[in-house]
Amino acid sequence: MVYHKPEILDAANSWLTDTFDEQTTTAIKELIANNPEELADSFYKNLEFGTGGMRGIMGPGTNRINKYTLGKNTQGLSNYLKGQFPDQEVKVAIAYDCRHNSKELAKVVADVFSANGIHVYLFSDLRPTPELSFAVRHLNCQCGIVLTASHNPPEYNGYKVYWEDGGQLVPPQDEAIVAEIESLNFSDIRFRESADLITLIDKDVDEAFIKASVENVAMGVSAEAKKELSIVFTSLHGTSITLVPDTLKAAGFSNLRIVEEQAEPNGDFPTVKSPNPEEPAALKMALELGEKHNADIVIGTDPDCDRLGVAVRGDDGKLAILNGNQTMILMTDYLLAHFRESENQHASPFVGSTIVSTPMMDELAASYDVECKTALTGFKWIAKMIKDHPQQHFIGGGEESFGYMVGDFVRDKDAVTATLLACTLAADVKSKGQTLFEKLKELYVKHGFYKESLISLVKKGQSGAEEIKQMLADLRKDPMKEINGSDVTFMEDYQSSKGRVLVDGSTYDIHIPKSNVLIFYTADGSKIAARPSGTEPKVKFYISVHAHLDAIEDYDTISERLDERIAGIKTALGV
Repeated sequence: MVYHKPEILDAANSWLTDTFDEQTTTAIKELIANNPEELADSFYKNLEFGTGGMRGIMGPGTNRINKYTLGKNTQGLSNYLKGQFPDQEVKVAIAYDCRHNSKELAKVVADVFSANGIHVYLFSDLRPTPELSFAVRHLNCQCGIVLTASHNPPEYNGYKVYWEDGGQLVPPQDEAIVAEIESLNFSDIRFRESADLITLIDKDVDEAFIKASVENVAMGVSAEAKKELSIVFTSLHGTSITLVPDTLKAAGFSNLRIVEEQAEPNGDFPTVKSPNPEEPAALKMALELGEKHNADIVIGTDPDCDRLGVAVRGDDGKLAILNGNQTMILMTDYLLAHFRESENQHASPFVGSTIVSTPMMDELAASYDVECKTALTGFKWIAKMIKDHPQQHFIGGGEESFGYMVGDFVRDKDAVTATLLACTLAADVKSKGQTLFEKLKELYVKHGFYKESLISLVKKGQSGAEEIKQMLADLRKDPMKEINGSDVTFMEDYQSSKGRVLVDGSTYDIHIPKSNVLIFYTADGSKIAARPSGTEPKVKFYISVHAHLDAIEDYDTISERLDERIAGIKTALGV
């Protein structure tokens, strides 16, 4: 006999009604009969909005991505939009990526909006996430939706919501929308489309986006330098193939090779274990092509084209992948240098970063007399910086997880424009006889040698979620007093919005929205952050260490010392 918890069985049985189609009810009956663990995971909670919107495994159930969970979201969002804009024609833009069911789910979402009297601009085919952010403002929409699970495994999909400023939802607005959604029953969803309210979009928006991208990276690099730069690019079976090559071409980069085996969009991502450019294995084929043709730079983007991985020539002449912090530092330095050379400098410029990214961003910005604002993890918070400070000028910003945003014409991480920026600065330094890696070492000498490491522990399912919750609770209840032989000087708890000085027990306020994050700072300058992922079943530990680098010739020696310190911290953390 198969045993089910009563509350799980009740939740599952509530989906065995006429509200749900035959395919859904048949699948649930199969789970009830033969797969209690999968049934429990499908119904033990409602799928929640996290750091990057709603993201989850596809399938039937309240904790899954399907036409009903997304339909309910869209119905609640429709109600909210009509309440917020009662005397306007409400317009929504919708994009989707290469994942299984993305196109079909995008049509479901479009149908529900249109059934509620909302005008929909639906991309006719898959497009990068940053183009959706751009399209919201370009088409004067009040809202935007993109169907994507970013770099998650093939069984995932997701639903990101953007507001009229082009940025993702942030509190308290997201909480108000969630409350509206949760007040609904699945039977309240209006699925029947109003076809006259759905307009297909494509090339016109593409051309406007490419034009804006090129204009935001117009740094005066010569046409010859651009032609001399040898580029290898891979879209990792994702959406970037629709825009990145054309954007590079429009900017004057013609020496481009594409990894053809990965150019075809495919939700199975057949040539990689994970389509995440944060993982070196994802760029293996691109690196091989780069070595074959002696490329100066190799770039790969994730499926929805908001993250990018960059590889450049190292000291040994071979291609080596930069981490997200290193790429962010190089890009930000380049933007700041050109901003300071500009004749049209804004009086109040700033760059953006996040609390788990490298502290080197603060040092770098200060050297240009520019403010560095720091936010929670996720580009929705960097977009909020721009929205909250309209009197200031946003230059660029990023985070350690391989995301970057150039200017404010897109209000999310943008691997299209970031790819163009990476190639532009690579062409510039090459024309001066340098590589990007050599430029990075110059910055370490100038601002301090910062080195980071990320540990992600996967904890799947309901039990995994509880384990992650307990892990953070234990760190709060019994915080570490020393790490790797260095005393913890103070810790910050972003859930309580309090920092504490350990030597005397005094506290201070943290003026950043609450989040389940702990950060420990040690006497030797190390920084260790812990947080659950907002998009995957993981708990993450971010380690940052630094030292002075007096000369480039000392790079290898200091790098080894920092590696040893990172290894010691990992041992102390038991990860």
